[in-house]
Amino acid sequence: MEHEATIEGVGVGVGEEGAGAPVVLLRAREQLIPIFVSGDQAQSMQLAIENEPFERPLTHDLLIEMVSEFGAAIDRVRIDDLSDGTFYAKVDAEQYVEGNRKNAVFDARPSDGIAIALREDCPIVVNDAVIDEAGRPPEAFEPDDDEQIGADSDPNPFEDPSFDAGDDFDDPEDMDF
Repeated sequence: MEHEATIEGVGVGVGEEGAGAPVVLLRAREQLIPIFVSGDQAQSMQLAIENEPFERPLTHDLLIEMVSEFGAAIDRVRIDDLSDGTFYAKVDAEQYVEGNRKNAVFDARPSDGIAIALREDCPIVVNDAVIDEAGRPPEAFEPDDDEQIGADSDPNPFEDPSFDAGDDFDDPEDMDF
């Protein structure tokens, strides 16, 4: 069974060794699913969340424009497998040619699928097996009461998981693409 997911935010994962890799948190079936992503993927997602236009198209914007130009549309993104700690996703699309619908399914990295879904405002679905393996209750992202928190650390790094893309990554306006 599949469950529609919402994006709780994009932030920086915090583990025993401190702040680490960028992570996107999905909520499905009342569980949070952390998916670690690259810095540029996190930045692309954050720009889409904030509905920030970029001077020139980013890869996800280009792909969506190309799909649209060919008379197709992206229907949904499925996160449908987790193997050896790696998430797998599919992008479901459709195209109408002379009144006939043609379905297409494309393999994708979940980070690309999520970035596309944010731009297209299409559903993200996660299957039960992935939620069962990777899902955690929301309280798992809260520090224990007896956990020692340093003076420089945020007492709950996922309380507001979104971040300012300019704080943790290069400002996209300063990049040459």
